[in-house]
Amino acid sequence: MPVAALAASPDDPRDGLSAPLHGLVLVSTPIGNLGDISSRARTALATCDLILCEDTRRTGRLLAAMDIRARTETLHDHNEEARIESVLGRLRANETIALVSDAGTPIVSDPGYRLVRAAIAAGLPVTAIPGPNAAVTALILSGLPPLPFMFLGFPPSKQAARRTAFSGLRAAERAGLVCTFVWYEAPHRLLETLVDLLDVFGDRNAAVARELTKRFETVERGTVSELVALFTREPARGEITLLIGPPETDDPEDLDGRLRAALATQTVKDAAALVSTATGLPRKLVYARALQIHEEG
Repeated sequence: MPVAALAASPDDPRDGLSAPLHGLVLVSTPIGNLGDISSRARTALATCDLILCEDTRRTGRLLAAMDIRARTETLHDHNEEARIESVLGRLRANETIALVSDAGTPIVSDPGYRLVRAAIAAGLPVTAIPGPNAAVTALILSGLPPLPFMFLGFPPSKQAARRTAFSGLRAAERAGLVCTFVWYEAPHRLLETLVDLLDVFGDRNAAVARELTKRFETVERGTVSELVALFTREPARGEITLLIGPPETDDPEDLDGRLRAALATQTVKDAAALVSTATGLPRKLVYARALQIHEEG
């Protein structure tokens, strides 16, 4: 099929422009570079009845840069629950309401989930205009395995809670989880978070992305210990996305490592029983994985 045939015509309903937006519209906005705003996002923000945002001043600067004059009201963690009924009432009155975060894709580590859930439950229209996202941008720049990945928002700010959360993820890895982990982090906590990652996960490949799409964008790649050394010398600044890749070699403490060690001297059944007892994992799950490893040779 010619490339031209794949492009939607101006009247093609697939292009999303022929039908006006209505209901609750989740609008993605730039994470730094204003040039990343889409034409659909501009149209939605310029034509909606109301824009809900975390900070009217910050969103106001974005709107002013695009010469958009629209009514804005706050919706944040502290008032979201109280605002839901009034917003649903306006949606029932056929108003179009845009929801934005301070930057990037709404809902992702930002307020709005409870409102979206309530609108869906009420049978009201909800749609989204996709766009910039710091977690995905950092992932594709990191050089770490892109799939699967797990985005986890911000780590707990207190060290004890943070290490507990990391230990839970490490336990999941030992049970067979293999993925790249992605977090947002405040610059003043980055170094201590990297130290905790090193202690809990060991020294493996990681990346720190800063100020994505902005003038001083940087992506530091290396082992966790190398990043600890770097940010000990040079304290981090700006908005941070932190990533750590999966182990690149078998870990003797994870499920596969334990099973391979057991299968060297035991039958599949006995190896599964031994590892299931040692790890506390369901015997059926461990047996299925042991059988797979055995058949792979």
